[in-house]
Amino acid sequence: MKISTIIENMKKYHKGYGTIDEEKTRDKVLYGNVDQECTGIVTSCWASVDVIKYVIEKGANLIISHEALFWNHGDHQEWLEESKNSVYLEKRKLLDDHQIVVWRDHDYIHSGIPYKGDYIDGIFLGLAKKMGWEDKLIVNPINEFDPSLLCSTAYSFDHSIKAKDLAKELIDTCHLNGIKLIGNSNADIKKAAVLFHVFGDANEAIKNTDKSDVDCLLSMELIDFTYAEYLRDSGMLGRNRVALGMGHFNLEEPGMEYMLEYLDEAIGEHIPAWFKQSGDNYEYMTKDCCHDH
Repeated sequence: MKISTIIENMKKYHKGYGTIDEEKTRDKVLYGNVDQECTGIVTSCWASVDVIKYVIEKGANLIISHEALFWNHGDHQEWLEESKNSVYLEKRKLLDDHQIVVWRDHDYIHSGIPYKGDYIDGIFLGLAKKMGWEDKLIVNPINEFDPSLLCSTAYSFDHSIKAKDLAKELIDTCHLNGIKLIGNSNADIKKAAVLFHVFGDANEAIKNTDKSDVDCLLSMELIDFTYAEYLRDSGMLGRNRVALGMGHFNLEEPGMEYMLEYLDEAIGEHIPAWFKQSGDNYEYMTKDCCHDH
């Protein structure tokens, strides 16, 4: 099957097909010639150099990536061409030498995949399945992502779990290097919710959190100001609330792993496929580890 057909079939599988603006969507062919037969597919959150090398090793030629390829919103490459950016040129050569196509599936997978006769965000369903939380889904009182979808971004647990124990479970299950704890690190967690981007103004998120009974926020980007400050003060006042700073890619990566479960159905044909974790952006040096050397 040609790569162009695979991409079109993938789009049709999602709830957003026919409503997502093809001019404005982030879901573009980021690199390569789609008019070729597909030899294999690798899914990942980000098509890093290591992911590309894995694709080459597998003999595949299509990467379905959730995020941009060349480090900027919209994946513009002209500025990199003009400046002759050496990392860009070397990464591009890997793609060229092996005729690899990179297609971004961001808006479509967030628009919903079929689930129990309805649609649900495919990225966060992947997180729920990875963690064994599929039967614990509730409506997210902090952030409403898309009210037309079944909610996959908040969870109610049968028994409370200590914040540090939940952090360890996330680290072990999602293969992370670490997690930042912000707020009350001794919190007993009965409800958790994904906290979306906090780049600055967090007034609404703070108001919603304060009114809610959510004990744990699983955060993507979380800057040191605004929401993080609110959580620290909450912890200092003994509130039973904590944020676990997993990071953007780490939270969304399980959704790209889960894609393997429905890829054949979406495409309409079996094509060899693998998942490659793009991995934690950070390694952590802690006070304890520094004292060990």
